[in-house]
Amino acid sequence: MALPSPFKHELLLREYGQSTYELIQQLRTIEDREERTKRAQQIVQLIFRLNPALRDQPDAQPKVWNHIFEMTDGELDVDSPYPLHALDILAKQPARVAYPTKSPKLKAYGRSVEVMIEQAIALEDAAEREQATIAIGRTMKFLYRSYSKENAKDVTILKHLRELSGGKLELDPAQVDANNLFEFATVPGGRPAPFIVPQPRAERSERGERGDREGRRGGNNNRRDKQRRGGKKGRQEPQQPPQ
Repeated sequence: MALPSPFKHELLLREYGQSTYELIQQLRTIEDREERTKRAQQIVQLIFRLNPALRDQPDAQPKVWNHIFEMTDGELDVDSPYPLHALDILAKQPARVAYPTKSPKLKAYGRSVEVMIEQAIALEDAAEREQATIAIGRTMKFLYRSYSKENAKDVTILKHLRELSGGKLELDPAQVDANNLFEFATVPGGRPAPFIVPQPRAERSERGERGDREGRRGGNNNRRDKQRRGGKKGRQEPQQPPQ
């Protein structure tokens, strides 16, 4: 038996399996049309039993019947409950995926940082370009730490930034060092500081009042519990009269 062409049947073969594919190929050897239709219906039921998730897909029945028709190269002559036709999308050999052929200049930062630098250079407003440069430098320092497992000095990041931008993106080293422009805000544990969504003032006051009410209610409950425990502890048993 000839193997299916890799660009036409490979996806269908992986989806339904080699055994199902061989059963479908055996349909060609059945001469009686009624028997061939019966076997095709059994194969469809088998496919849905092996792949229950197919039942939830839209137009699952026509889809499976046309897949079987495609796996027989359009030679399936049966009384199908749905019109059978070739799937044009499987008849065309897929185009090759274009992979990048140009390696990044500095492996630690990758191609994405170079794209960010190109977009920052294209900014016309000087203030926006400066803010973009600071954000890129902060990202470069983070990537450098992840790549080399060691801290990078701001001077090194500025040097690499100048090299990747061809001298078009520059910052004052003293200003970067004084204001820690390349550092992310962190909490005492060393993790990045979480972003807290600001809440409306009315909602905050409502939550505060609710918390106060719960606190007072809890205090009253605690006071009652203490009184009960104290009452049980201080209560004396009645004395029995002398015999």
